[in-house]
Amino acid sequence: MPAVFNMRKCRGLMLGLLMLLPQHHALADLMLHPTRIVFEKNQRAAQLELINNGTEAATYRISLVNRRMSEMGDFSAIDTPAPGEQFADSLLRYSPRQITLAPGVGQVVRIMLRKPANLAPGEYRSHLQFDKLPDVKGATSIETRGAADKEIEIVLTALIGASIPVIVRHGETTASVGLSHLELQKPAAGQAQVLSLQMHRSGNRSVYGDLTVSFTPQGGGEQVIAKVGGVAVYTPNSLRRAKLALPSGLTLARGTLRVTYRERLEAGGKLLAEAAIVLP
Repeated sequence: MPAVFNMRKCRGLMLGLLMLLPQHHALADLMLHPTRIVFEKNQRAAQLELINNGTEAATYRISLVNRRMSEMGDFSAIDTPAPGEQFADSLLRYSPRQITLAPGVGQVVRIMLRKPANLAPGEYRSHLQFDKLPDVKGATSIETRGAADKEIEIVLTALIGASIPVIVRHGETTASVGLSHLELQKPAAGQAQVLSLQMHRSGNRSVYGDLTVSFTPQGGGEQVIAKVGGVAVYTPNSLRRAKLALPSGLTLARGTLRVTYRERLEAGGKLLAEAAIVLP
């Protein structure tokens, strides 16, 4: 799915700023392509295509932000890097910083990389953030008159933004990954089965690919039962815990449950890791 922007108007208190971190393409108010940028070897420039797929003109502010990934795959904004964290914001330049798109109109954002001479080998990552600005429709104040025109209402707009990772790899970079701790959790009544697992990364670069779950019953053929695309373990994290919801109605017993982790097809589809458990 590509990045999706929606606006929710809330009266009184602002509920908060929500962020969607998309991995794939789909129709939405704002379409982004690609949804991930990687600078490798001697590459010094890249571009990102944006298209307003909505029915109204929209303005977006573009910025570079740094985010930390947790073991569960969640992201949090940070200001000060922890030991081992290397961010790319100081290496990147981009233009424009703000765009207004009419319905159906596209725009190219250009990203330039500048490496200092003393840059240490490794992987550097930041995120290019897109925030949709509110349509004030000529208003100069967030205060508006109520229906009875006797009280003032405070109308704040909570924006949903989107970001894509921008990764810089410099010098010799390698990574390996393994899968472990596969466990099929018993579902609650009416709930889907969940497969939990751990991903272990080592090296000085991130890993990125697709997880596929298959089941082979005794005496039967292998069947793919679940896929999750665009799963990453970013540096400096060495561990990511994942939970995969499996389709309901499956009888998973007396067979082998196998999980594979492969590079995305556009990167070659190489097998990165696999693990299996035998179900009684």
